[in-house]
Amino acid sequence: MRTVTSADGTAIAFDQLGSGPPLIMVVGAFNTRSTTEALAAALQNQLTILNYDRRGRGDSGDTPPYSVEREIEDIEALIASAGGSSLLFGYSSGATLALKAAAHGLAVTKLALYEPPFLVDDSRPPLPADLPQQLAELISAGRRGDAVELYQTKAVGIPEDVVKQMRQAPFRPALEAIAHTLVYDATIVGDLTLPTELIAAIVTPTLVLNGEHSPPLLRNAARAVAETLPNGELCTLAGQTHDISPDATATALAEFLSS
Repeated sequence: MRTVTSADGTAIAFDQLGSGPPLIMVVGAFNTRSTTEALAAALQNQLTILNYDRRGRGDSGDTPPYSVEREIEDIEALIASAGGSSLLFGYSSGATLALKAAAHGLAVTKLALYEPPFLVDDSRPPLPADLPQQLAELISAGRRGDAVELYQTKAVGIPEDVVKQMRQAPFRPALEAIAHTLVYDATIVGDLTLPTELIAAIVTPTLVLNGEHSPPLLRNAARAVAETLPNGELCTLAGQTHDISPDATATALAEFLSS
C-alpha cells in the first residue's frame, strides 16, 4: 500500500501493481479498493494499476466538509503520482465521478466507464433532491444501518423485503462502516439526470461498458452516455451483470486501451 496527499491534505491510500501505462480505478458506492482488486490483478501484465480507496473509506483519510471537487483533486493527486497523465476506469457511481474528473480537465488519456447510473427512461422516478441530507442526518444520529438501507432502497432500487433479508448478511458490518460515504455518492449522482452538456464536452476517447443481464436502467444509461460522448463507444459484456467480472472486463479494457 502507498499513499498520496491530496490538495486539502487528505491522505489517499492505493495499491500499485503491474507495469505499463498507468490506469487509476475509481470505485462506486459501498466499495473500497477491494472491489476492483481482482480486476487490477487481471490487468497487471499490461498496465500499471493504481487501485485506490476513495476518501472516507478503507485506508484513506477524510477531511470535512465534503465536496465533489475534493474527490476530483484526489484523482488529480493520483495522476501526478502516476507521472502526470493516466487512463481512468470508473465503476457505477465511480464512473460518474470519473466523468466529472475528465470534464474538469484532468490529464486523462483514455476513459472507461462501467455502467454509470443515470436515468434516461421512465423505469423509475428520479432520486429525491434531499437524499444527501437525509443520509447525513441518519449518520449524525448514529443510525448507520438505516442510512445503508435508505441508499439501498432509494438509490440502488433494491426491494424493501430483500433489504430486510440482507440485514444479517456477513458483509453488512462493512457496509455500515463506510455508510457516511453514501452521502458522497448521493451528492455525485444527484437525481440521476444525464448531464448531457458535461458529457458532450468530453473529447477523451471513452469506452462505456454494460452487462448483458444488467437492469435495463443501467444498460440504457450506458448506451445514452456512449452516444452523447463525442468519442464514445459501447461494449456489452455477454452474460454479465452490474457486478464486475474481472476476466470479461479486463479483456474488453485491454483491447480498448491498447488500440
